[in-house]
Formats: sequence, C-alpha cells, structure tokens
Amino acid sequence: MSLIVRRIGAACTIQDQGRDGYLDQGLSRSGAADLLALHEGAALLGQSPTRAALEMAGMGGDFEAMQDVRIALTGAPMQASIDGSSVPWNASHLLLKGQRLTLGAVLRGAYGYLHLGGGIVTEPFLGSRSTHLTAKLGGMVAAGDTLPAGPDSGDTGMKLTPTERFSGGTLHIVPSFQTALFDQPTLNRFEQTEFRRGARANRMGMQLDSGGEGFAAQGQLNILSEVITPGDIQMTGTGNPFILLPECQTTGGYPRIATVLPCDMSRAAQTPAGGTIRFQFVTLDEAATLQGAFQKDLARLSSRVEPLIRDPHDIPDLLSYQLIGGMISATE
Repeated sequence: MSLIVRRIGAACTIQDQGRDGYLDQGLSRSGAADLLALHEGAALLGQSPTRAALEMAGMGGDFEAMQDVRIALTGAPMQASIDGSSVPWNASHLLLKGQRLTLGAVLRGAYGYLHLGGGIVTEPFLGSRSTHLTAKLGGMVAAGDTLPAGPDSGDTGMKLTPTERFSGGTLHIVPSFQTALFDQPTLNRFEQTEFRRGARANRMGMQLDSGGEGFAAQGQLNILSEVITPGDIQMTGTGNPFILLPECQTTGGYPRIATVLPCDMSRAAQTPAGGTIRFQFVTLDEAATLQGAFQKDLARLSSRVEPLIRDPHDIPDLLSYQLIGGMISATE
C-alpha cells in the first residue's frame, strides 16, 4: 500500500519519535515537532505511536492512493478533501485506490500530520525513519515521491477531539544550566513578558520577540559551550530568546535562561507566526507532576476515540450503502 505525492509543500518531511542516544556523536534527536500529534494519529488508526508519519510545515499537498489505504489527519488543522469532497480533520478515513487526497494550508498552528495505516515504512537509519535536515539524514518530500505503507488492517471513520495547542499560551519551564547567571529582576521580567513567535522559525528553533528590552546574563561572553537539548531557551547576543526544537544543535555557548517541559513542547512548536507565549517557572516536583499527567493522558488517548458521524450530504456515493436494505414491510 502506498501514496504517490502529486504536489507537496516546501517543508514536508517524514518523522517519527526520533533518535535518542546520539548526542555524544553530535546528532540531536530530530523527530516530530509535535509528538502529541503522532500519538493522536496512532489512536485514530489503532496502531503504535512509534510509526512514522508525514509532517507538513504550513502547507500540505495532493496525494494519490495506489491501493486502498487507511489515513488519519492530526496536528495543525488544514483544509482536507478526498476527490473534492471535504473530510474532517482529527479523524481517520479510507482512501480507495485511485482517489486523491488534497491538503491545503494550515488554518491554525504550524505543523499538520498525515498518517498511514501501517505507518510510512521508509528505510530506517540509527533506529529511526526521521528526517534530520541539518544532519543531511533524508530530505524533504518532493512531488513524484512514494510514501510506502506497512502491513495494516483496522477500522476507519473514527474521530478524536485534540488537545488545544495551536494558538500559543503558557509554557511551563524549569531552571537550566545558566539560569543562575540571570539576576532575579531579569527572571521576574522574563515571566511577566508576553512574547510573540517571530518570523525566524524552523525545525531547529523558533525566535520570540517582545516589545521591551532584551534579556542578558552576567558574564555571558565567557560561557563555555555545553550540551543542549530541545526545549532549552537560549538568549542571543541581542537578548531575544530562542526555543530550541528537535533539530537543534547539540552544543552551544549562548546562555540558557530556562528549559520548556517536554509535555509543553507540542504547544511551543505549534505556536503560529505572531502567536503569543508566556513562561511560568515551576519546581522540579511540579514539573514531574505535570509530565506524569501528560504521560497518563497519552495512555488514555485510545479511550477517547469515537465513531465519526458524517453528514449524508458529504458522502458522494451514499446510494451505494443501501441504507434501506433489510427493511421489513409494516403491512406483512
């Protein structure tokens, strides 16, 4: 089973949960910018969240089914249709051989995801199918490419109400290696500032802008380069914060004021250009509680899936369902 890509946006890549354990070799995790979207797609298709999906940054594309294939659509919502008929987002659908799936621009958020029943089964490397553009592992999906799917069976026509995370909001943070280099008034101002996602953003990181002065650490020019991970918030020389994302570098010398909790990274990555973000420091105990609750919610996702009730006006082949077959005459 597979899809052929007929048209595709400029920044679409195949992603799973990424590669752990290679920081010492200069390779960051990569993986989906919105890991929650992977779990939602898995719940809709009744499969493992470790399977790879197509991550679409800002714009989708046109895809043709070479065989019947189950699909699910999660993450930032996009206009979606099959052979010109609109289909719901955050739902699973059956794409019949020869049918065309069309996905437009994101309506909210930043990253949309197309999941295939059986997952996208490209050749794995170092235990993952994730593209890592900065490390030149894989590349962007292009028109004419094939998205191969693994063995699959199961139902479609399911829906899931997503966790709202597509317009910014509050991100919980804990102190990082250089937090102590920022004086308390600066840390207080950081928490009180409303930031906007700037124009500079990709899978490495996203810049945040604010109307006030920048944020500087004491002795920041003498900071040694140290290991960094996704979620770290670096301060550039101009005092603008950058939230580091899955393809961030593995070491760096900019001061880090804090680190975003993993459970809030989907919200961070899905913040659209111009969307607002605030930060809130929490203790390590509070962070553990928030992260634990998030993991429990992931485990319960499959119990939240429910049948998708479609409007009969949106089903072009409604008559083929023989909805009145088997009726018994009331006069007999």
